[in-house]
Amino acid sequence: MALQTLNFTFESANREQMAKEWSHLGVTGSGDMECLMEKIDLQGGVKAKVVTPVKGFDKVWERMIKKFVNDTGAGNVSIEINDDNATPIVVYMRLRQAWAEATAKEAV
Repeated sequence: MALQTLNFTFESANREQMAKEWSHLGVTGSGDMECLMEKIDLQGGVKAKVVTPVKGFDKVWERMIKKFVNDTGAGNVSIEINDDNATPIVVYMRLRQAWAEATAKEAV
């Protein structure tokens, strides 16, 4: 199975930034995906790398990640997604879960 790599960059309202240096959520398994996030100075922007076996869905990936960025105001984050046939709603859900984990303040 050949994989393709997609790269996207987005401007952001940059309302929210990661509390941690990096975050990981999910597994690359049947019908799912893995999402890694790294705090990085991108002048408030977001960059995303998607590795997927599914061809022809570039615009869907771009729309889902853009929706995530717009909805959360995520900024200064590099996102890496390793996909195993996740549906668009799973992509959005995993991104939101990973962001919640990445922005969570540690309990004292």
